[in-house]
Amino acid sequence: MELTVLGQSQTTAPEAGGCASSGCGSNDDQLNHLPEHIRAKVHNHPCYSEEAHHHYARMHVAVAPACNIQCHYCNRKYDCSNESRPGVVSELLTPDQAVKKVMTVAANIPQMTVLGIAGPGDPLANPERTFDTFRQLTEKAPDIKLCVSTNGLALPELVDELCKHNIDHVTMTINCVDPDIGAQIYPWIFWKNRRVYGRKGAEILIKQQQKGLQMLVDRGILVKVNSVMIPGVNDKHLEEVSKAVKAKGAFLHNVMPLIAEAEHGTFYGVMGQRGPTHDELQELQDACSGDMNMMRHCRQCRADAVGMLGEDRGDEFTMDKIEAVDVDYAAAMVKRAEVHAAIEATLAAKAKAKVETQNLASLQTAFVSLSSLTLPKKETRPVLMAIATSGGGIINQHFGHAREFLIYEANAHDVRFISHRKTDLYCSGDDTCGDGESVLQKTINALKGCEVVLCSKIGYEPWGMLEEAGIIPNGEHALEAIEDAVAAVYKEMGEKGLLDKKPETKQRATA
Repeated sequence: MELTVLGQSQTTAPEAGGCASSGCGSNDDQLNHLPEHIRAKVHNHPCYSEEAHHHYARMHVAVAPACNIQCHYCNRKYDCSNESRPGVVSELLTPDQAVKKVMTVAANIPQMTVLGIAGPGDPLANPERTFDTFRQLTEKAPDIKLCVSTNGLALPELVDELCKHNIDHVTMTINCVDPDIGAQIYPWIFWKNRRVYGRKGAEILIKQQQKGLQMLVDRGILVKVNSVMIPGVNDKHLEEVSKAVKAKGAFLHNVMPLIAEAEHGTFYGVMGQRGPTHDELQELQDACSGDMNMMRHCRQCRADAVGMLGEDRGDEFTMDKIEAVDVDYAAAMVKRAEVHAAIEATLAAKAKAKVETQNLASLQTAFVSLSSLTLPKKETRPVLMAIATSGGGIINQHFGHAREFLIYEANAHDVRFISHRKTDLYCSGDDTCGDGESVLQKTINALKGCEVVLCSKIGYEPWGMLEEAGIIPNGEHALEAIEDAVAAVYKEMGEKGLLDKKPETKQRATA
């Protein structure tokens, strides 16, 4: 395959869009109160900023095969291209191969800002391979942010080494602060050249995690804490976890749903442990939020993911396709800087327009309050809407082409991003959809609780089935910013009297 470096399609900034409420994770509103040096670390990091994930890309390189703990929800798989979840990779790379791949991807996807090492094992259980990769990238690709994800067991002994390699962001998976709960999640850890089982192993892991978290915060490194929500195991405990990591200075908390399908071969999957429902996950995320920034746009990426969050272009950049490619990275950095500047200009214009809109709305509200003797309007209920988008913060995807939908909540005061929901691909054609009723029904089941679907285009058959399920299909806001479209549709629903009471669900039970 011939790789086209710096294709024309990559040189323009996408349209503005994204989330506008404090419920979204690290969005514009939440970043404004932060010191400038912190905002600089976060504003273009797609995992740390919900706004950034619409515009910037990331990639992971799989250089760390070994792991020092066993998790009941984990099964590391190699050469598996059909699963999208942590621990799965198609190729295990040497550090030299990883560096070659990063530079090639960064030249071809100039929106990429972040390189992370997240497995398929634990990067800090493979320190030689991990730090060799970081050392080379610090020298050869200085414009790329470097990140690492870890379970934290080996972290305290390696914090100083991490600080040598231009690493501003670390993700830690912390599922509990209670060893009794930990013993239900981790059957063993590998500690000081031996396996430690059950509660004792969990106690050691928790102690190392809390120590490492404090050391990172003390050194000014931003820490995102991942927690896997496991119903009946730690779901009632994660609020305590959130309070504990916030007290130590964690920047962001990401509560993720357990992935436990039996076909993945994990202990939980084989034993029939269920994952949380969408409502259960949202309720827990809301309970954990408070003053802690919550990440709601996580895609639980593969350990070799490439591209924007929600997409994976890894098949375009396998080693057999890039080994013979020569990359002029100095020229690539120039082009990348131009692309990033265009994106920043777009985001700055959007932020300015948002402030102006808010100021105008405040003036209008004040005028109405002073000049009107009528009673204030009653509160209207919130509404969930599903968005089909391929990125850029705009509605730009055919309903039948969507592999996931972004879920937004609109209410009388604002619009906020809630989550994303994966689904099967219903339509594979360019303009029309074939016979895919069973897959379509799965999509409709995945959208349970949503009252509107916004997309750029939709076929006759899914339109009818959505309406039958009590979901309003809407293709009238194609290429509009997501927030603006959601707010406009919510206003239209109010004018039509659709917000007076919540409609009864008509969706069929999930098979």
